[in-house]
Amino acid sequence: MKLQRMNRRALALGALAVSGALALTACGSDETGNPDGGSTNAAAPSNIKCDDASGQVLADGSSAQKNAVDAWVKQFSAACKVEINYKAGGSGAGVTAFTQGQIPWAGSDSALKPEEVAASKKVCSGGQGIDLPMVGGPIAVGYNVPGVDKLVLDSATIAKIFDSKITNWNDPAIAKLNPDAKLPNLKIQAFHRSDESGTTDNFTKYLIATAKKDFPYEGGKAWQAKGGQSAPQSSGVAAQVKQTAGAIGYFELSYAKDGIKTVAIDTGAAEPVEATVENATKAIADAKVIGTGKDLALKLNYETKADGAYPMVLVTYEIVCDKGNKAETLPAVKAFLRYAASEDGQKILAENAYAPMPDDIIAKVRTTVESLS
Repeated sequence: MKLQRMNRRALALGALAVSGALALTACGSDETGNPDGGSTNAAAPSNIKCDDASGQVLADGSSAQKNAVDAWVKQFSAACKVEINYKAGGSGAGVTAFTQGQIPWAGSDSALKPEEVAASKKVCSGGQGIDLPMVGGPIAVGYNVPGVDKLVLDSATIAKIFDSKITNWNDPAIAKLNPDAKLPNLKIQAFHRSDESGTTDNFTKYLIATAKKDFPYEGGKAWQAKGGQSAPQSSGVAAQVKQTAGAIGYFELSYAKDGIKTVAIDTGAAEPVEATVENATKAIADAKVIGTGKDLALKLNYETKADGAYPMVLVTYEIVCDKGNKAETLPAVKAFLRYAASEDGQKILAENAYAPMPDDIIAKVRTTVESLS
């Protein structure tokens, strides 16, 4: 057994060296600690229910939730003999891999479209793909403007910046919103996602809902506005913002670290609203379940003007078959999703700059996870 655990651990470390995109944690119960030098396996939650879960699960999808999945995997794999490989290749890649039967579970920042549900029926024997809202959080607008520590923008100004209609940081529209800031005569470098992304979908949904005149596009996972520069995944956009003077970009709040400043949004509330977990939770709590059957797709209220409600939010769905899941991976997928939706799993979100799901929504998710077959 000891040799088997050592081999599994070596395999996991080798996989990490090959691809930094994989959220990979070795399985087993080596009490010396986990590969990344963090807390020991003995510290893993003792109430994680593993059932008959074992083996390896491959998954793909939203890069916005990668840091959340990493945190879940660390705890889950310490408790259960399961190896979770989550390749955060973007929501589009994840949904495609799921509907093609390549993976049993995907993450997406957008609910399945009708044509994607139809495609899922070919791989979900007797069932279909469903959306389980599991991770919430603000889409932060990060910026790199030397000498500007605080920045307020409204939706119309953000729309014009990302559609190349405002191209300089000392533009009168920005100056009006920031009368006390010393805005430099510096070209704006707007970065968007190069890959199909649920983050892009939700970011543009907000702009379309609140500034349609200034952002006349249909929206979707693929970027449509004019100009700007692109980078792959949330981590790539954040890296470009951090290293480029004059840059601005959008990404999940957990990527706004290492000195990246974020924009406060003038929503029409009493004060501009900061991108925080607490403020995002206030906005998500106003969401409505619009999915049918076991599908729990949500409709977000991007136009909220409630004090302290940050409206530029996304919800990441874990996508699985309601029926017809592959027998060899169902126990592991079900156990992992059960933990992610649990009180402990949701608590980890807040500790990693994500917003837990509201109580009434996550209660429905837990019931649905137990019914997966």
